[in-house]
Amino acid sequence: MGMARVTGWIRRLLDKPGSVDLAPFQRIVAEAGELEAGLRDRTEIMPSDADRIGADRIGADRIGADRIGADRIGSAEFCAVVREAARRALGERPFDVQLAGMLAMLDGHVVQMATGEGKTLVGALTAAGFALRGRRVHVVSVNDYLARRDAEWMAPLYGALGLTVGWIAESSTPEERRAAYVSDVTYAAVSELGFDVLRDRMCTDPADLVVPAPQVAIVDEADSVLVDEARVPLVLAGSADQGVALPEMAALVRRLSRGYHYTIDEEGRNVFLTPKGTDTVEKALGVDLYADPGVVTQVNLALHAHALLTRDVDYIVRDGRVHLINASRGRVAMLQRWPDGLQAAVEAKEMLAASETGEILDSLTIQSLIRRYPEICGMTGTALAVADQLREFYDLRVAVIPPNKPCVRVDEPDRIFATAEDKEQALLEEIAERHATGRPVLVGTLDIAESERLAEALRAKGLDPVVLNAKNDAREAEVVARAGARGAITVSTQMAGRGTDIRLGGGRAEEREREVAALGGLYVIGTGRHESSRLDDQLRGRAGRQGDPGGSVFFVSGQDTLLTAYLADESLPATDADGVVRDRHAAYLISHAQRVAEGVNLEIHRNTWRYTRLLERQRGELMERRDKVLHGDTAARAMLAACPERYRELTEAVGADAVQRAARQIVLFHLDRCWTEHLGFLSDLREGIHLRALGRLNPLDEFNKESVPAYRAMLDEIERRSIETFEKADLTRDLDEQGLRRPSATWTYLVQDNPFGSEWDRILSRVAGALKRRKR
Repeated sequence: MGMARVTGWIRRLLDKPGSVDLAPFQRIVAEAGELEAGLRDRTEIMPSDADRIGADRIGADRIGADRIGADRIGSAEFCAVVREAARRALGERPFDVQLAGMLAMLDGHVVQMATGEGKTLVGALTAAGFALRGRRVHVVSVNDYLARRDAEWMAPLYGALGLTVGWIAESSTPEERRAAYVSDVTYAAVSELGFDVLRDRMCTDPADLVVPAPQVAIVDEADSVLVDEARVPLVLAGSADQGVALPEMAALVRRLSRGYHYTIDEEGRNVFLTPKGTDTVEKALGVDLYADPGVVTQVNLALHAHALLTRDVDYIVRDGRVHLINASRGRVAMLQRWPDGLQAAVEAKEMLAASETGEILDSLTIQSLIRRYPEICGMTGTALAVADQLREFYDLRVAVIPPNKPCVRVDEPDRIFATAEDKEQALLEEIAERHATGRPVLVGTLDIAESERLAEALRAKGLDPVVLNAKNDAREAEVVARAGARGAITVSTQMAGRGTDIRLGGGRAEEREREVAALGGLYVIGTGRHESSRLDDQLRGRAGRQGDPGGSVFFVSGQDTLLTAYLADESLPATDADGVVRDRHAAYLISHAQRVAEGVNLEIHRNTWRYTRLLERQRGELMERRDKVLHGDTAARAMLAACPERYRELTEAVGADAVQRAARQIVLFHLDRCWTEHLGFLSDLREGIHLRALGRLNPLDEFNKESVPAYRAMLDEIERRSIETFEKADLTRDLDEQGLRRPSATWTYLVQDNPFGSEWDRILSRVAGALKRRKR
């Protein structure tokens, strides 16, 4: 076993990103092409041909999805059959590269395929392959809309292959969810999958369970789900007292001035009161600030909300509520919120009523959710840039699938300026100049505020842009459909960077498509570089789909946040007479700043996973115990062994079945209650563990030293409380009335990690940034 582990480590070390050999897949696809003509001539091919490659018939028109010969899935015959199924059911004949992508995913890889290459169909073909192997398949999407759209769009294909498909949305009832999970293939947003798992972990009756055992996960937008959002915790909360938003604290910090009353660190991750600021706050509140930790916390939260979180950048206000913005997608993160204290502080800042707060009953990171599946594969347009992370955290390799038609998009070098003002002026001129030719222009901005500011400036020049951001996301389909039309100017946040297919001419007629193509196709302009090069690539990828002509360029200034945050000790070379920086070193500095940003975020991901890994082991072990209690008589046998006289006494009074049910309810209640308390302890422990570093101790070692005995003590406490309750319980009355009442309401949400991280994360961020700069 040790040798196998060493061999696997050496293989991962020597593998190059994107080094999956496509030749075996391409050979199989070529063989499938030779079988294609023979299949086309048949009237009824699906059942008979599926039978021939190993399936058992179930009924007259259904292919057996549970006993197919696994060794035949992925063969040339299988490729030929699913290609013909897609042609007949959907009117789409899969390209050779799509079949190669399917085979790579069936082999357990993440495939990188360019925009417009038909990843949705590739995912469906892959799901069908796994389902015909007898696996239960979950296609993991980034939101409800895509889950429903793709399930309904691909349903005829699954039907032709004798498979069933279902989908889950936030509004789905428990019955609808069970029905969807029973299907051969289930489409669902990653958050809904996680919430169902969390809710199942609180069930006290096996009949209430919803989610079956995980088998195969096919992850759409794999880099976003598996890397960008990997450490996002999904939370199950229980009712507690209404949170106090402390409006007076928000009103107080509004009067403070940056630089005089408070300062912000260079990464923009923390804010500190100055001595003058401390005096001002103490006089306003009439307290000794640092003598009351509770007041310090409230002031700090209010200050963080005021100074570090910006409306229309980090969040929007809609319908009287704060909605967070998902930075990597530019969309409203409908189910996300910050930890309760910070959420309440932002609501107070915006003078809104405080939203519900509660005690965290259980939580699960997206990375831990996906790692539950024995088989994982995925697809995205930008996997290569995170190939190392996919291998490190999931043991996944990247297969780069070539486009069906060569990409002819022209990617111009960055246009670099000294100041943001010079950049914006040049940007407006560039948009106007391109628009004058009739060429459609898509402008990608970094946040909502910038998209609205730029649109206003364009209107002042007499232009008529259409804005697409999280505030008007309901119009997304309409805006995107017209973005490739002649003369269109579309100003968008990162919303237009993923899952979007922009057709030249607005998709109305071939003649208009040819007309726009003759003008050079869609022209994409980025108003600044993102912290991740993948987001830049996603934006570029809106142009040049399926061999269409297109172009892209990014405008960058020395005052952009990327440079000021991650390259603060460097300045760009001098500008030429026209205000443009043309020195080659400038392009190097920009790409270096991007690498530093990516490195810092990777270190924070690694650090989060180091802490989370132990928690997940503990959770896994505890949930095994819980399952044994839920599905068997473990609790009853434990109570019988611990207090035999009381057990016999209760059995005589109410009967053996009633005692078994009561024992199960008692043990499950205390197990869940103690786990909730353990989560709270670990959260507090991690927040304070960075202080151990001041004593030259390793914080992670110290965390493990305390969390392991705390877990053992928790197991003992579950047993002690369960026995104590069993000894005292009156089984003729409702146990809820005897101290076993569960929360009257529960709800689920995603916690966007405190955007400033724990103190240890902030230290790590600064150290990582300094090391990166020193290595240069």
